[in-house]
Amino acid sequence: MNCEPMLAVKDIDVVYKRVIRALRGVSLTVAKGQVVAILGANGAGKTTTLRAISGFIGLDAARVTSGSIRFKGESLENRLPHHCARSGVAIVPERDKVFPNLTVAENLAVPPSRLGAAERRRVEALIFQVFPALAERRSSEAGLLSGGERQMLGVAAKLLAGPELLLIDELSLGLAPVIVQDLMRRLLQIKQELGLSLLVVEQNAVIALQIADYAYVLENGEIALEGDRPSMRANPHIQEYYLGGGTGTRRSYRDARAKRLAQPHHG
Repeated sequence: MNCEPMLAVKDIDVVYKRVIRALRGVSLTVAKGQVVAILGANGAGKTTTLRAISGFIGLDAARVTSGSIRFKGESLENRLPHHCARSGVAIVPERDKVFPNLTVAENLAVPPSRLGAAERRRVEALIFQVFPALAERRSSEAGLLSGGERQMLGVAAKLLAGPELLLIDELSLGLAPVIVQDLMRRLLQIKQELGLSLLVVEQNAVIALQIADYAYVLENGEIALEGDRPSMRANPHIQEYYLGGGTGTRRSYRDARAKRLAQPHHG
């Protein structure tokens, strides 16, 4: 029996322009059907991790200089984006998720797809069922959509590429919490219907830990903390510095670590 996870990232370093190390010894796994979250402050290395897995770091003058990225047993480190996409990995980027001058229907037709014609029609029908706003606005230019509708369209276009692993970078960016909650609910419905695995980057830990089976905290390019959803939600540092700690505010794990290091040690 093959117990290897669908995605296995092991001890990767990523270096930009041959001098700037953005990731140091990062390891994570995603099992088939699992939802995994990567949490962390701005600049922690979350987006770099997704771009390394999807092949896009090469466009940023960066390389995986050590370690390995294996998807379904195939090595993906430093492969081109189209190779990763053909293997079954798709990324919904943080920004520029849609082509604003194209209609909804045209945006959905853009991505190359691994799906046959019949399966593609089935996925498109599911998308319009779960995201009815897109069905109603399929002739509208994407630039005229609301922020939430643009996020839906960005996700939908990547789903039509036929991925088995969907990487999503900051779905909540710029959106009201109630809209994000609705988007996540719909995303989980599609995940169940299509049997997808998800790797989600989020600064909003409250949202991420509602849907993730397992989570990693990145800090300064390294894994600072990891655990399943119950243990992460119960972790006092996560509670205080990500979930608000009863103060109504969220702070970064980086602040938490700095505070702990500054405290005197006894014994």
